[in-house]
Amino acid sequence: MAARAPVIPFRPRPTKKKLVSDAVLGMILFVFVEIMLFAGFISAFVIIKARAVGSVWPPPNQPRLPFAETAVNTTALIASGIVLLIAHRMFLKGRGLGGGPAELGAGQAGSRGGRMPPHGSSGGVLAGFGGLLSRPVGRLLVAATLLGGMFVGLQGVEWLALIREGLTITSSTYGALFYTIIGAHAAHAVAAILALAWAAVRLRRGTLTRDALSAVAIFWYFVVLVWPFLYFVVYL
Repeated sequence: MAARAPVIPFRPRPTKKKLVSDAVLGMILFVFVEIMLFAGFISAFVIIKARAVGSVWPPPNQPRLPFAETAVNTTALIASGIVLLIAHRMFLKGRGLGGGPAELGAGQAGSRGGRMPPHGSSGGVLAGFGGLLSRPVGRLLVAATLLGGMFVGLQGVEWLALIREGLTITSSTYGALFYTIIGAHAAHAVAAILALAWAAVRLRRGTLTRDALSAVAIFWYFVVLVWPFLYFVVYL
């Protein structure tokens, strides 16, 4: 009788843990492309400014940009970035989610990029906006969003004043550059604010993941960090 061949047990190949999630990696690549975009904007502005006739900048009959007044906008935006950084770190550590089992579960589910456990309450009170504000992370996330909205709102007021003074996108190269560069940043800021609001809604529902918040935070950090370069290059 022939000897039975040895049975070799099947051992599945161990899966490698991703260093960076797909969402975070995608956002990093997107931000890298946007950095190149704004680097091109800044380079074009500096070159055109250096070639201004008679080194006069801004051109005659064009208003100077409100550097001092825009410092308020800048402060609000930087404060928003700092507040989000604190909220982001707390969320990654599973803290500030309301206490108790939810925080303990956050530290476990978050490491896998899974959903955070919903923060339940009798009567469904925490299902509303008040439930979001009852969590330290929620309050910080809302504060970061409102500060970002304050930045965009003040920028809008500034633009209206400049338009009344005669600075439009067609009034001069100076105006075209200003509205193109600062307008592009404002568009990114609005998109990032909407992303922050989306993250706040997900947090309220208990479905916000670490990967999702990290991707949104990276986008907002980009909006915050690129602004000082635009502020000192374009407004001075």
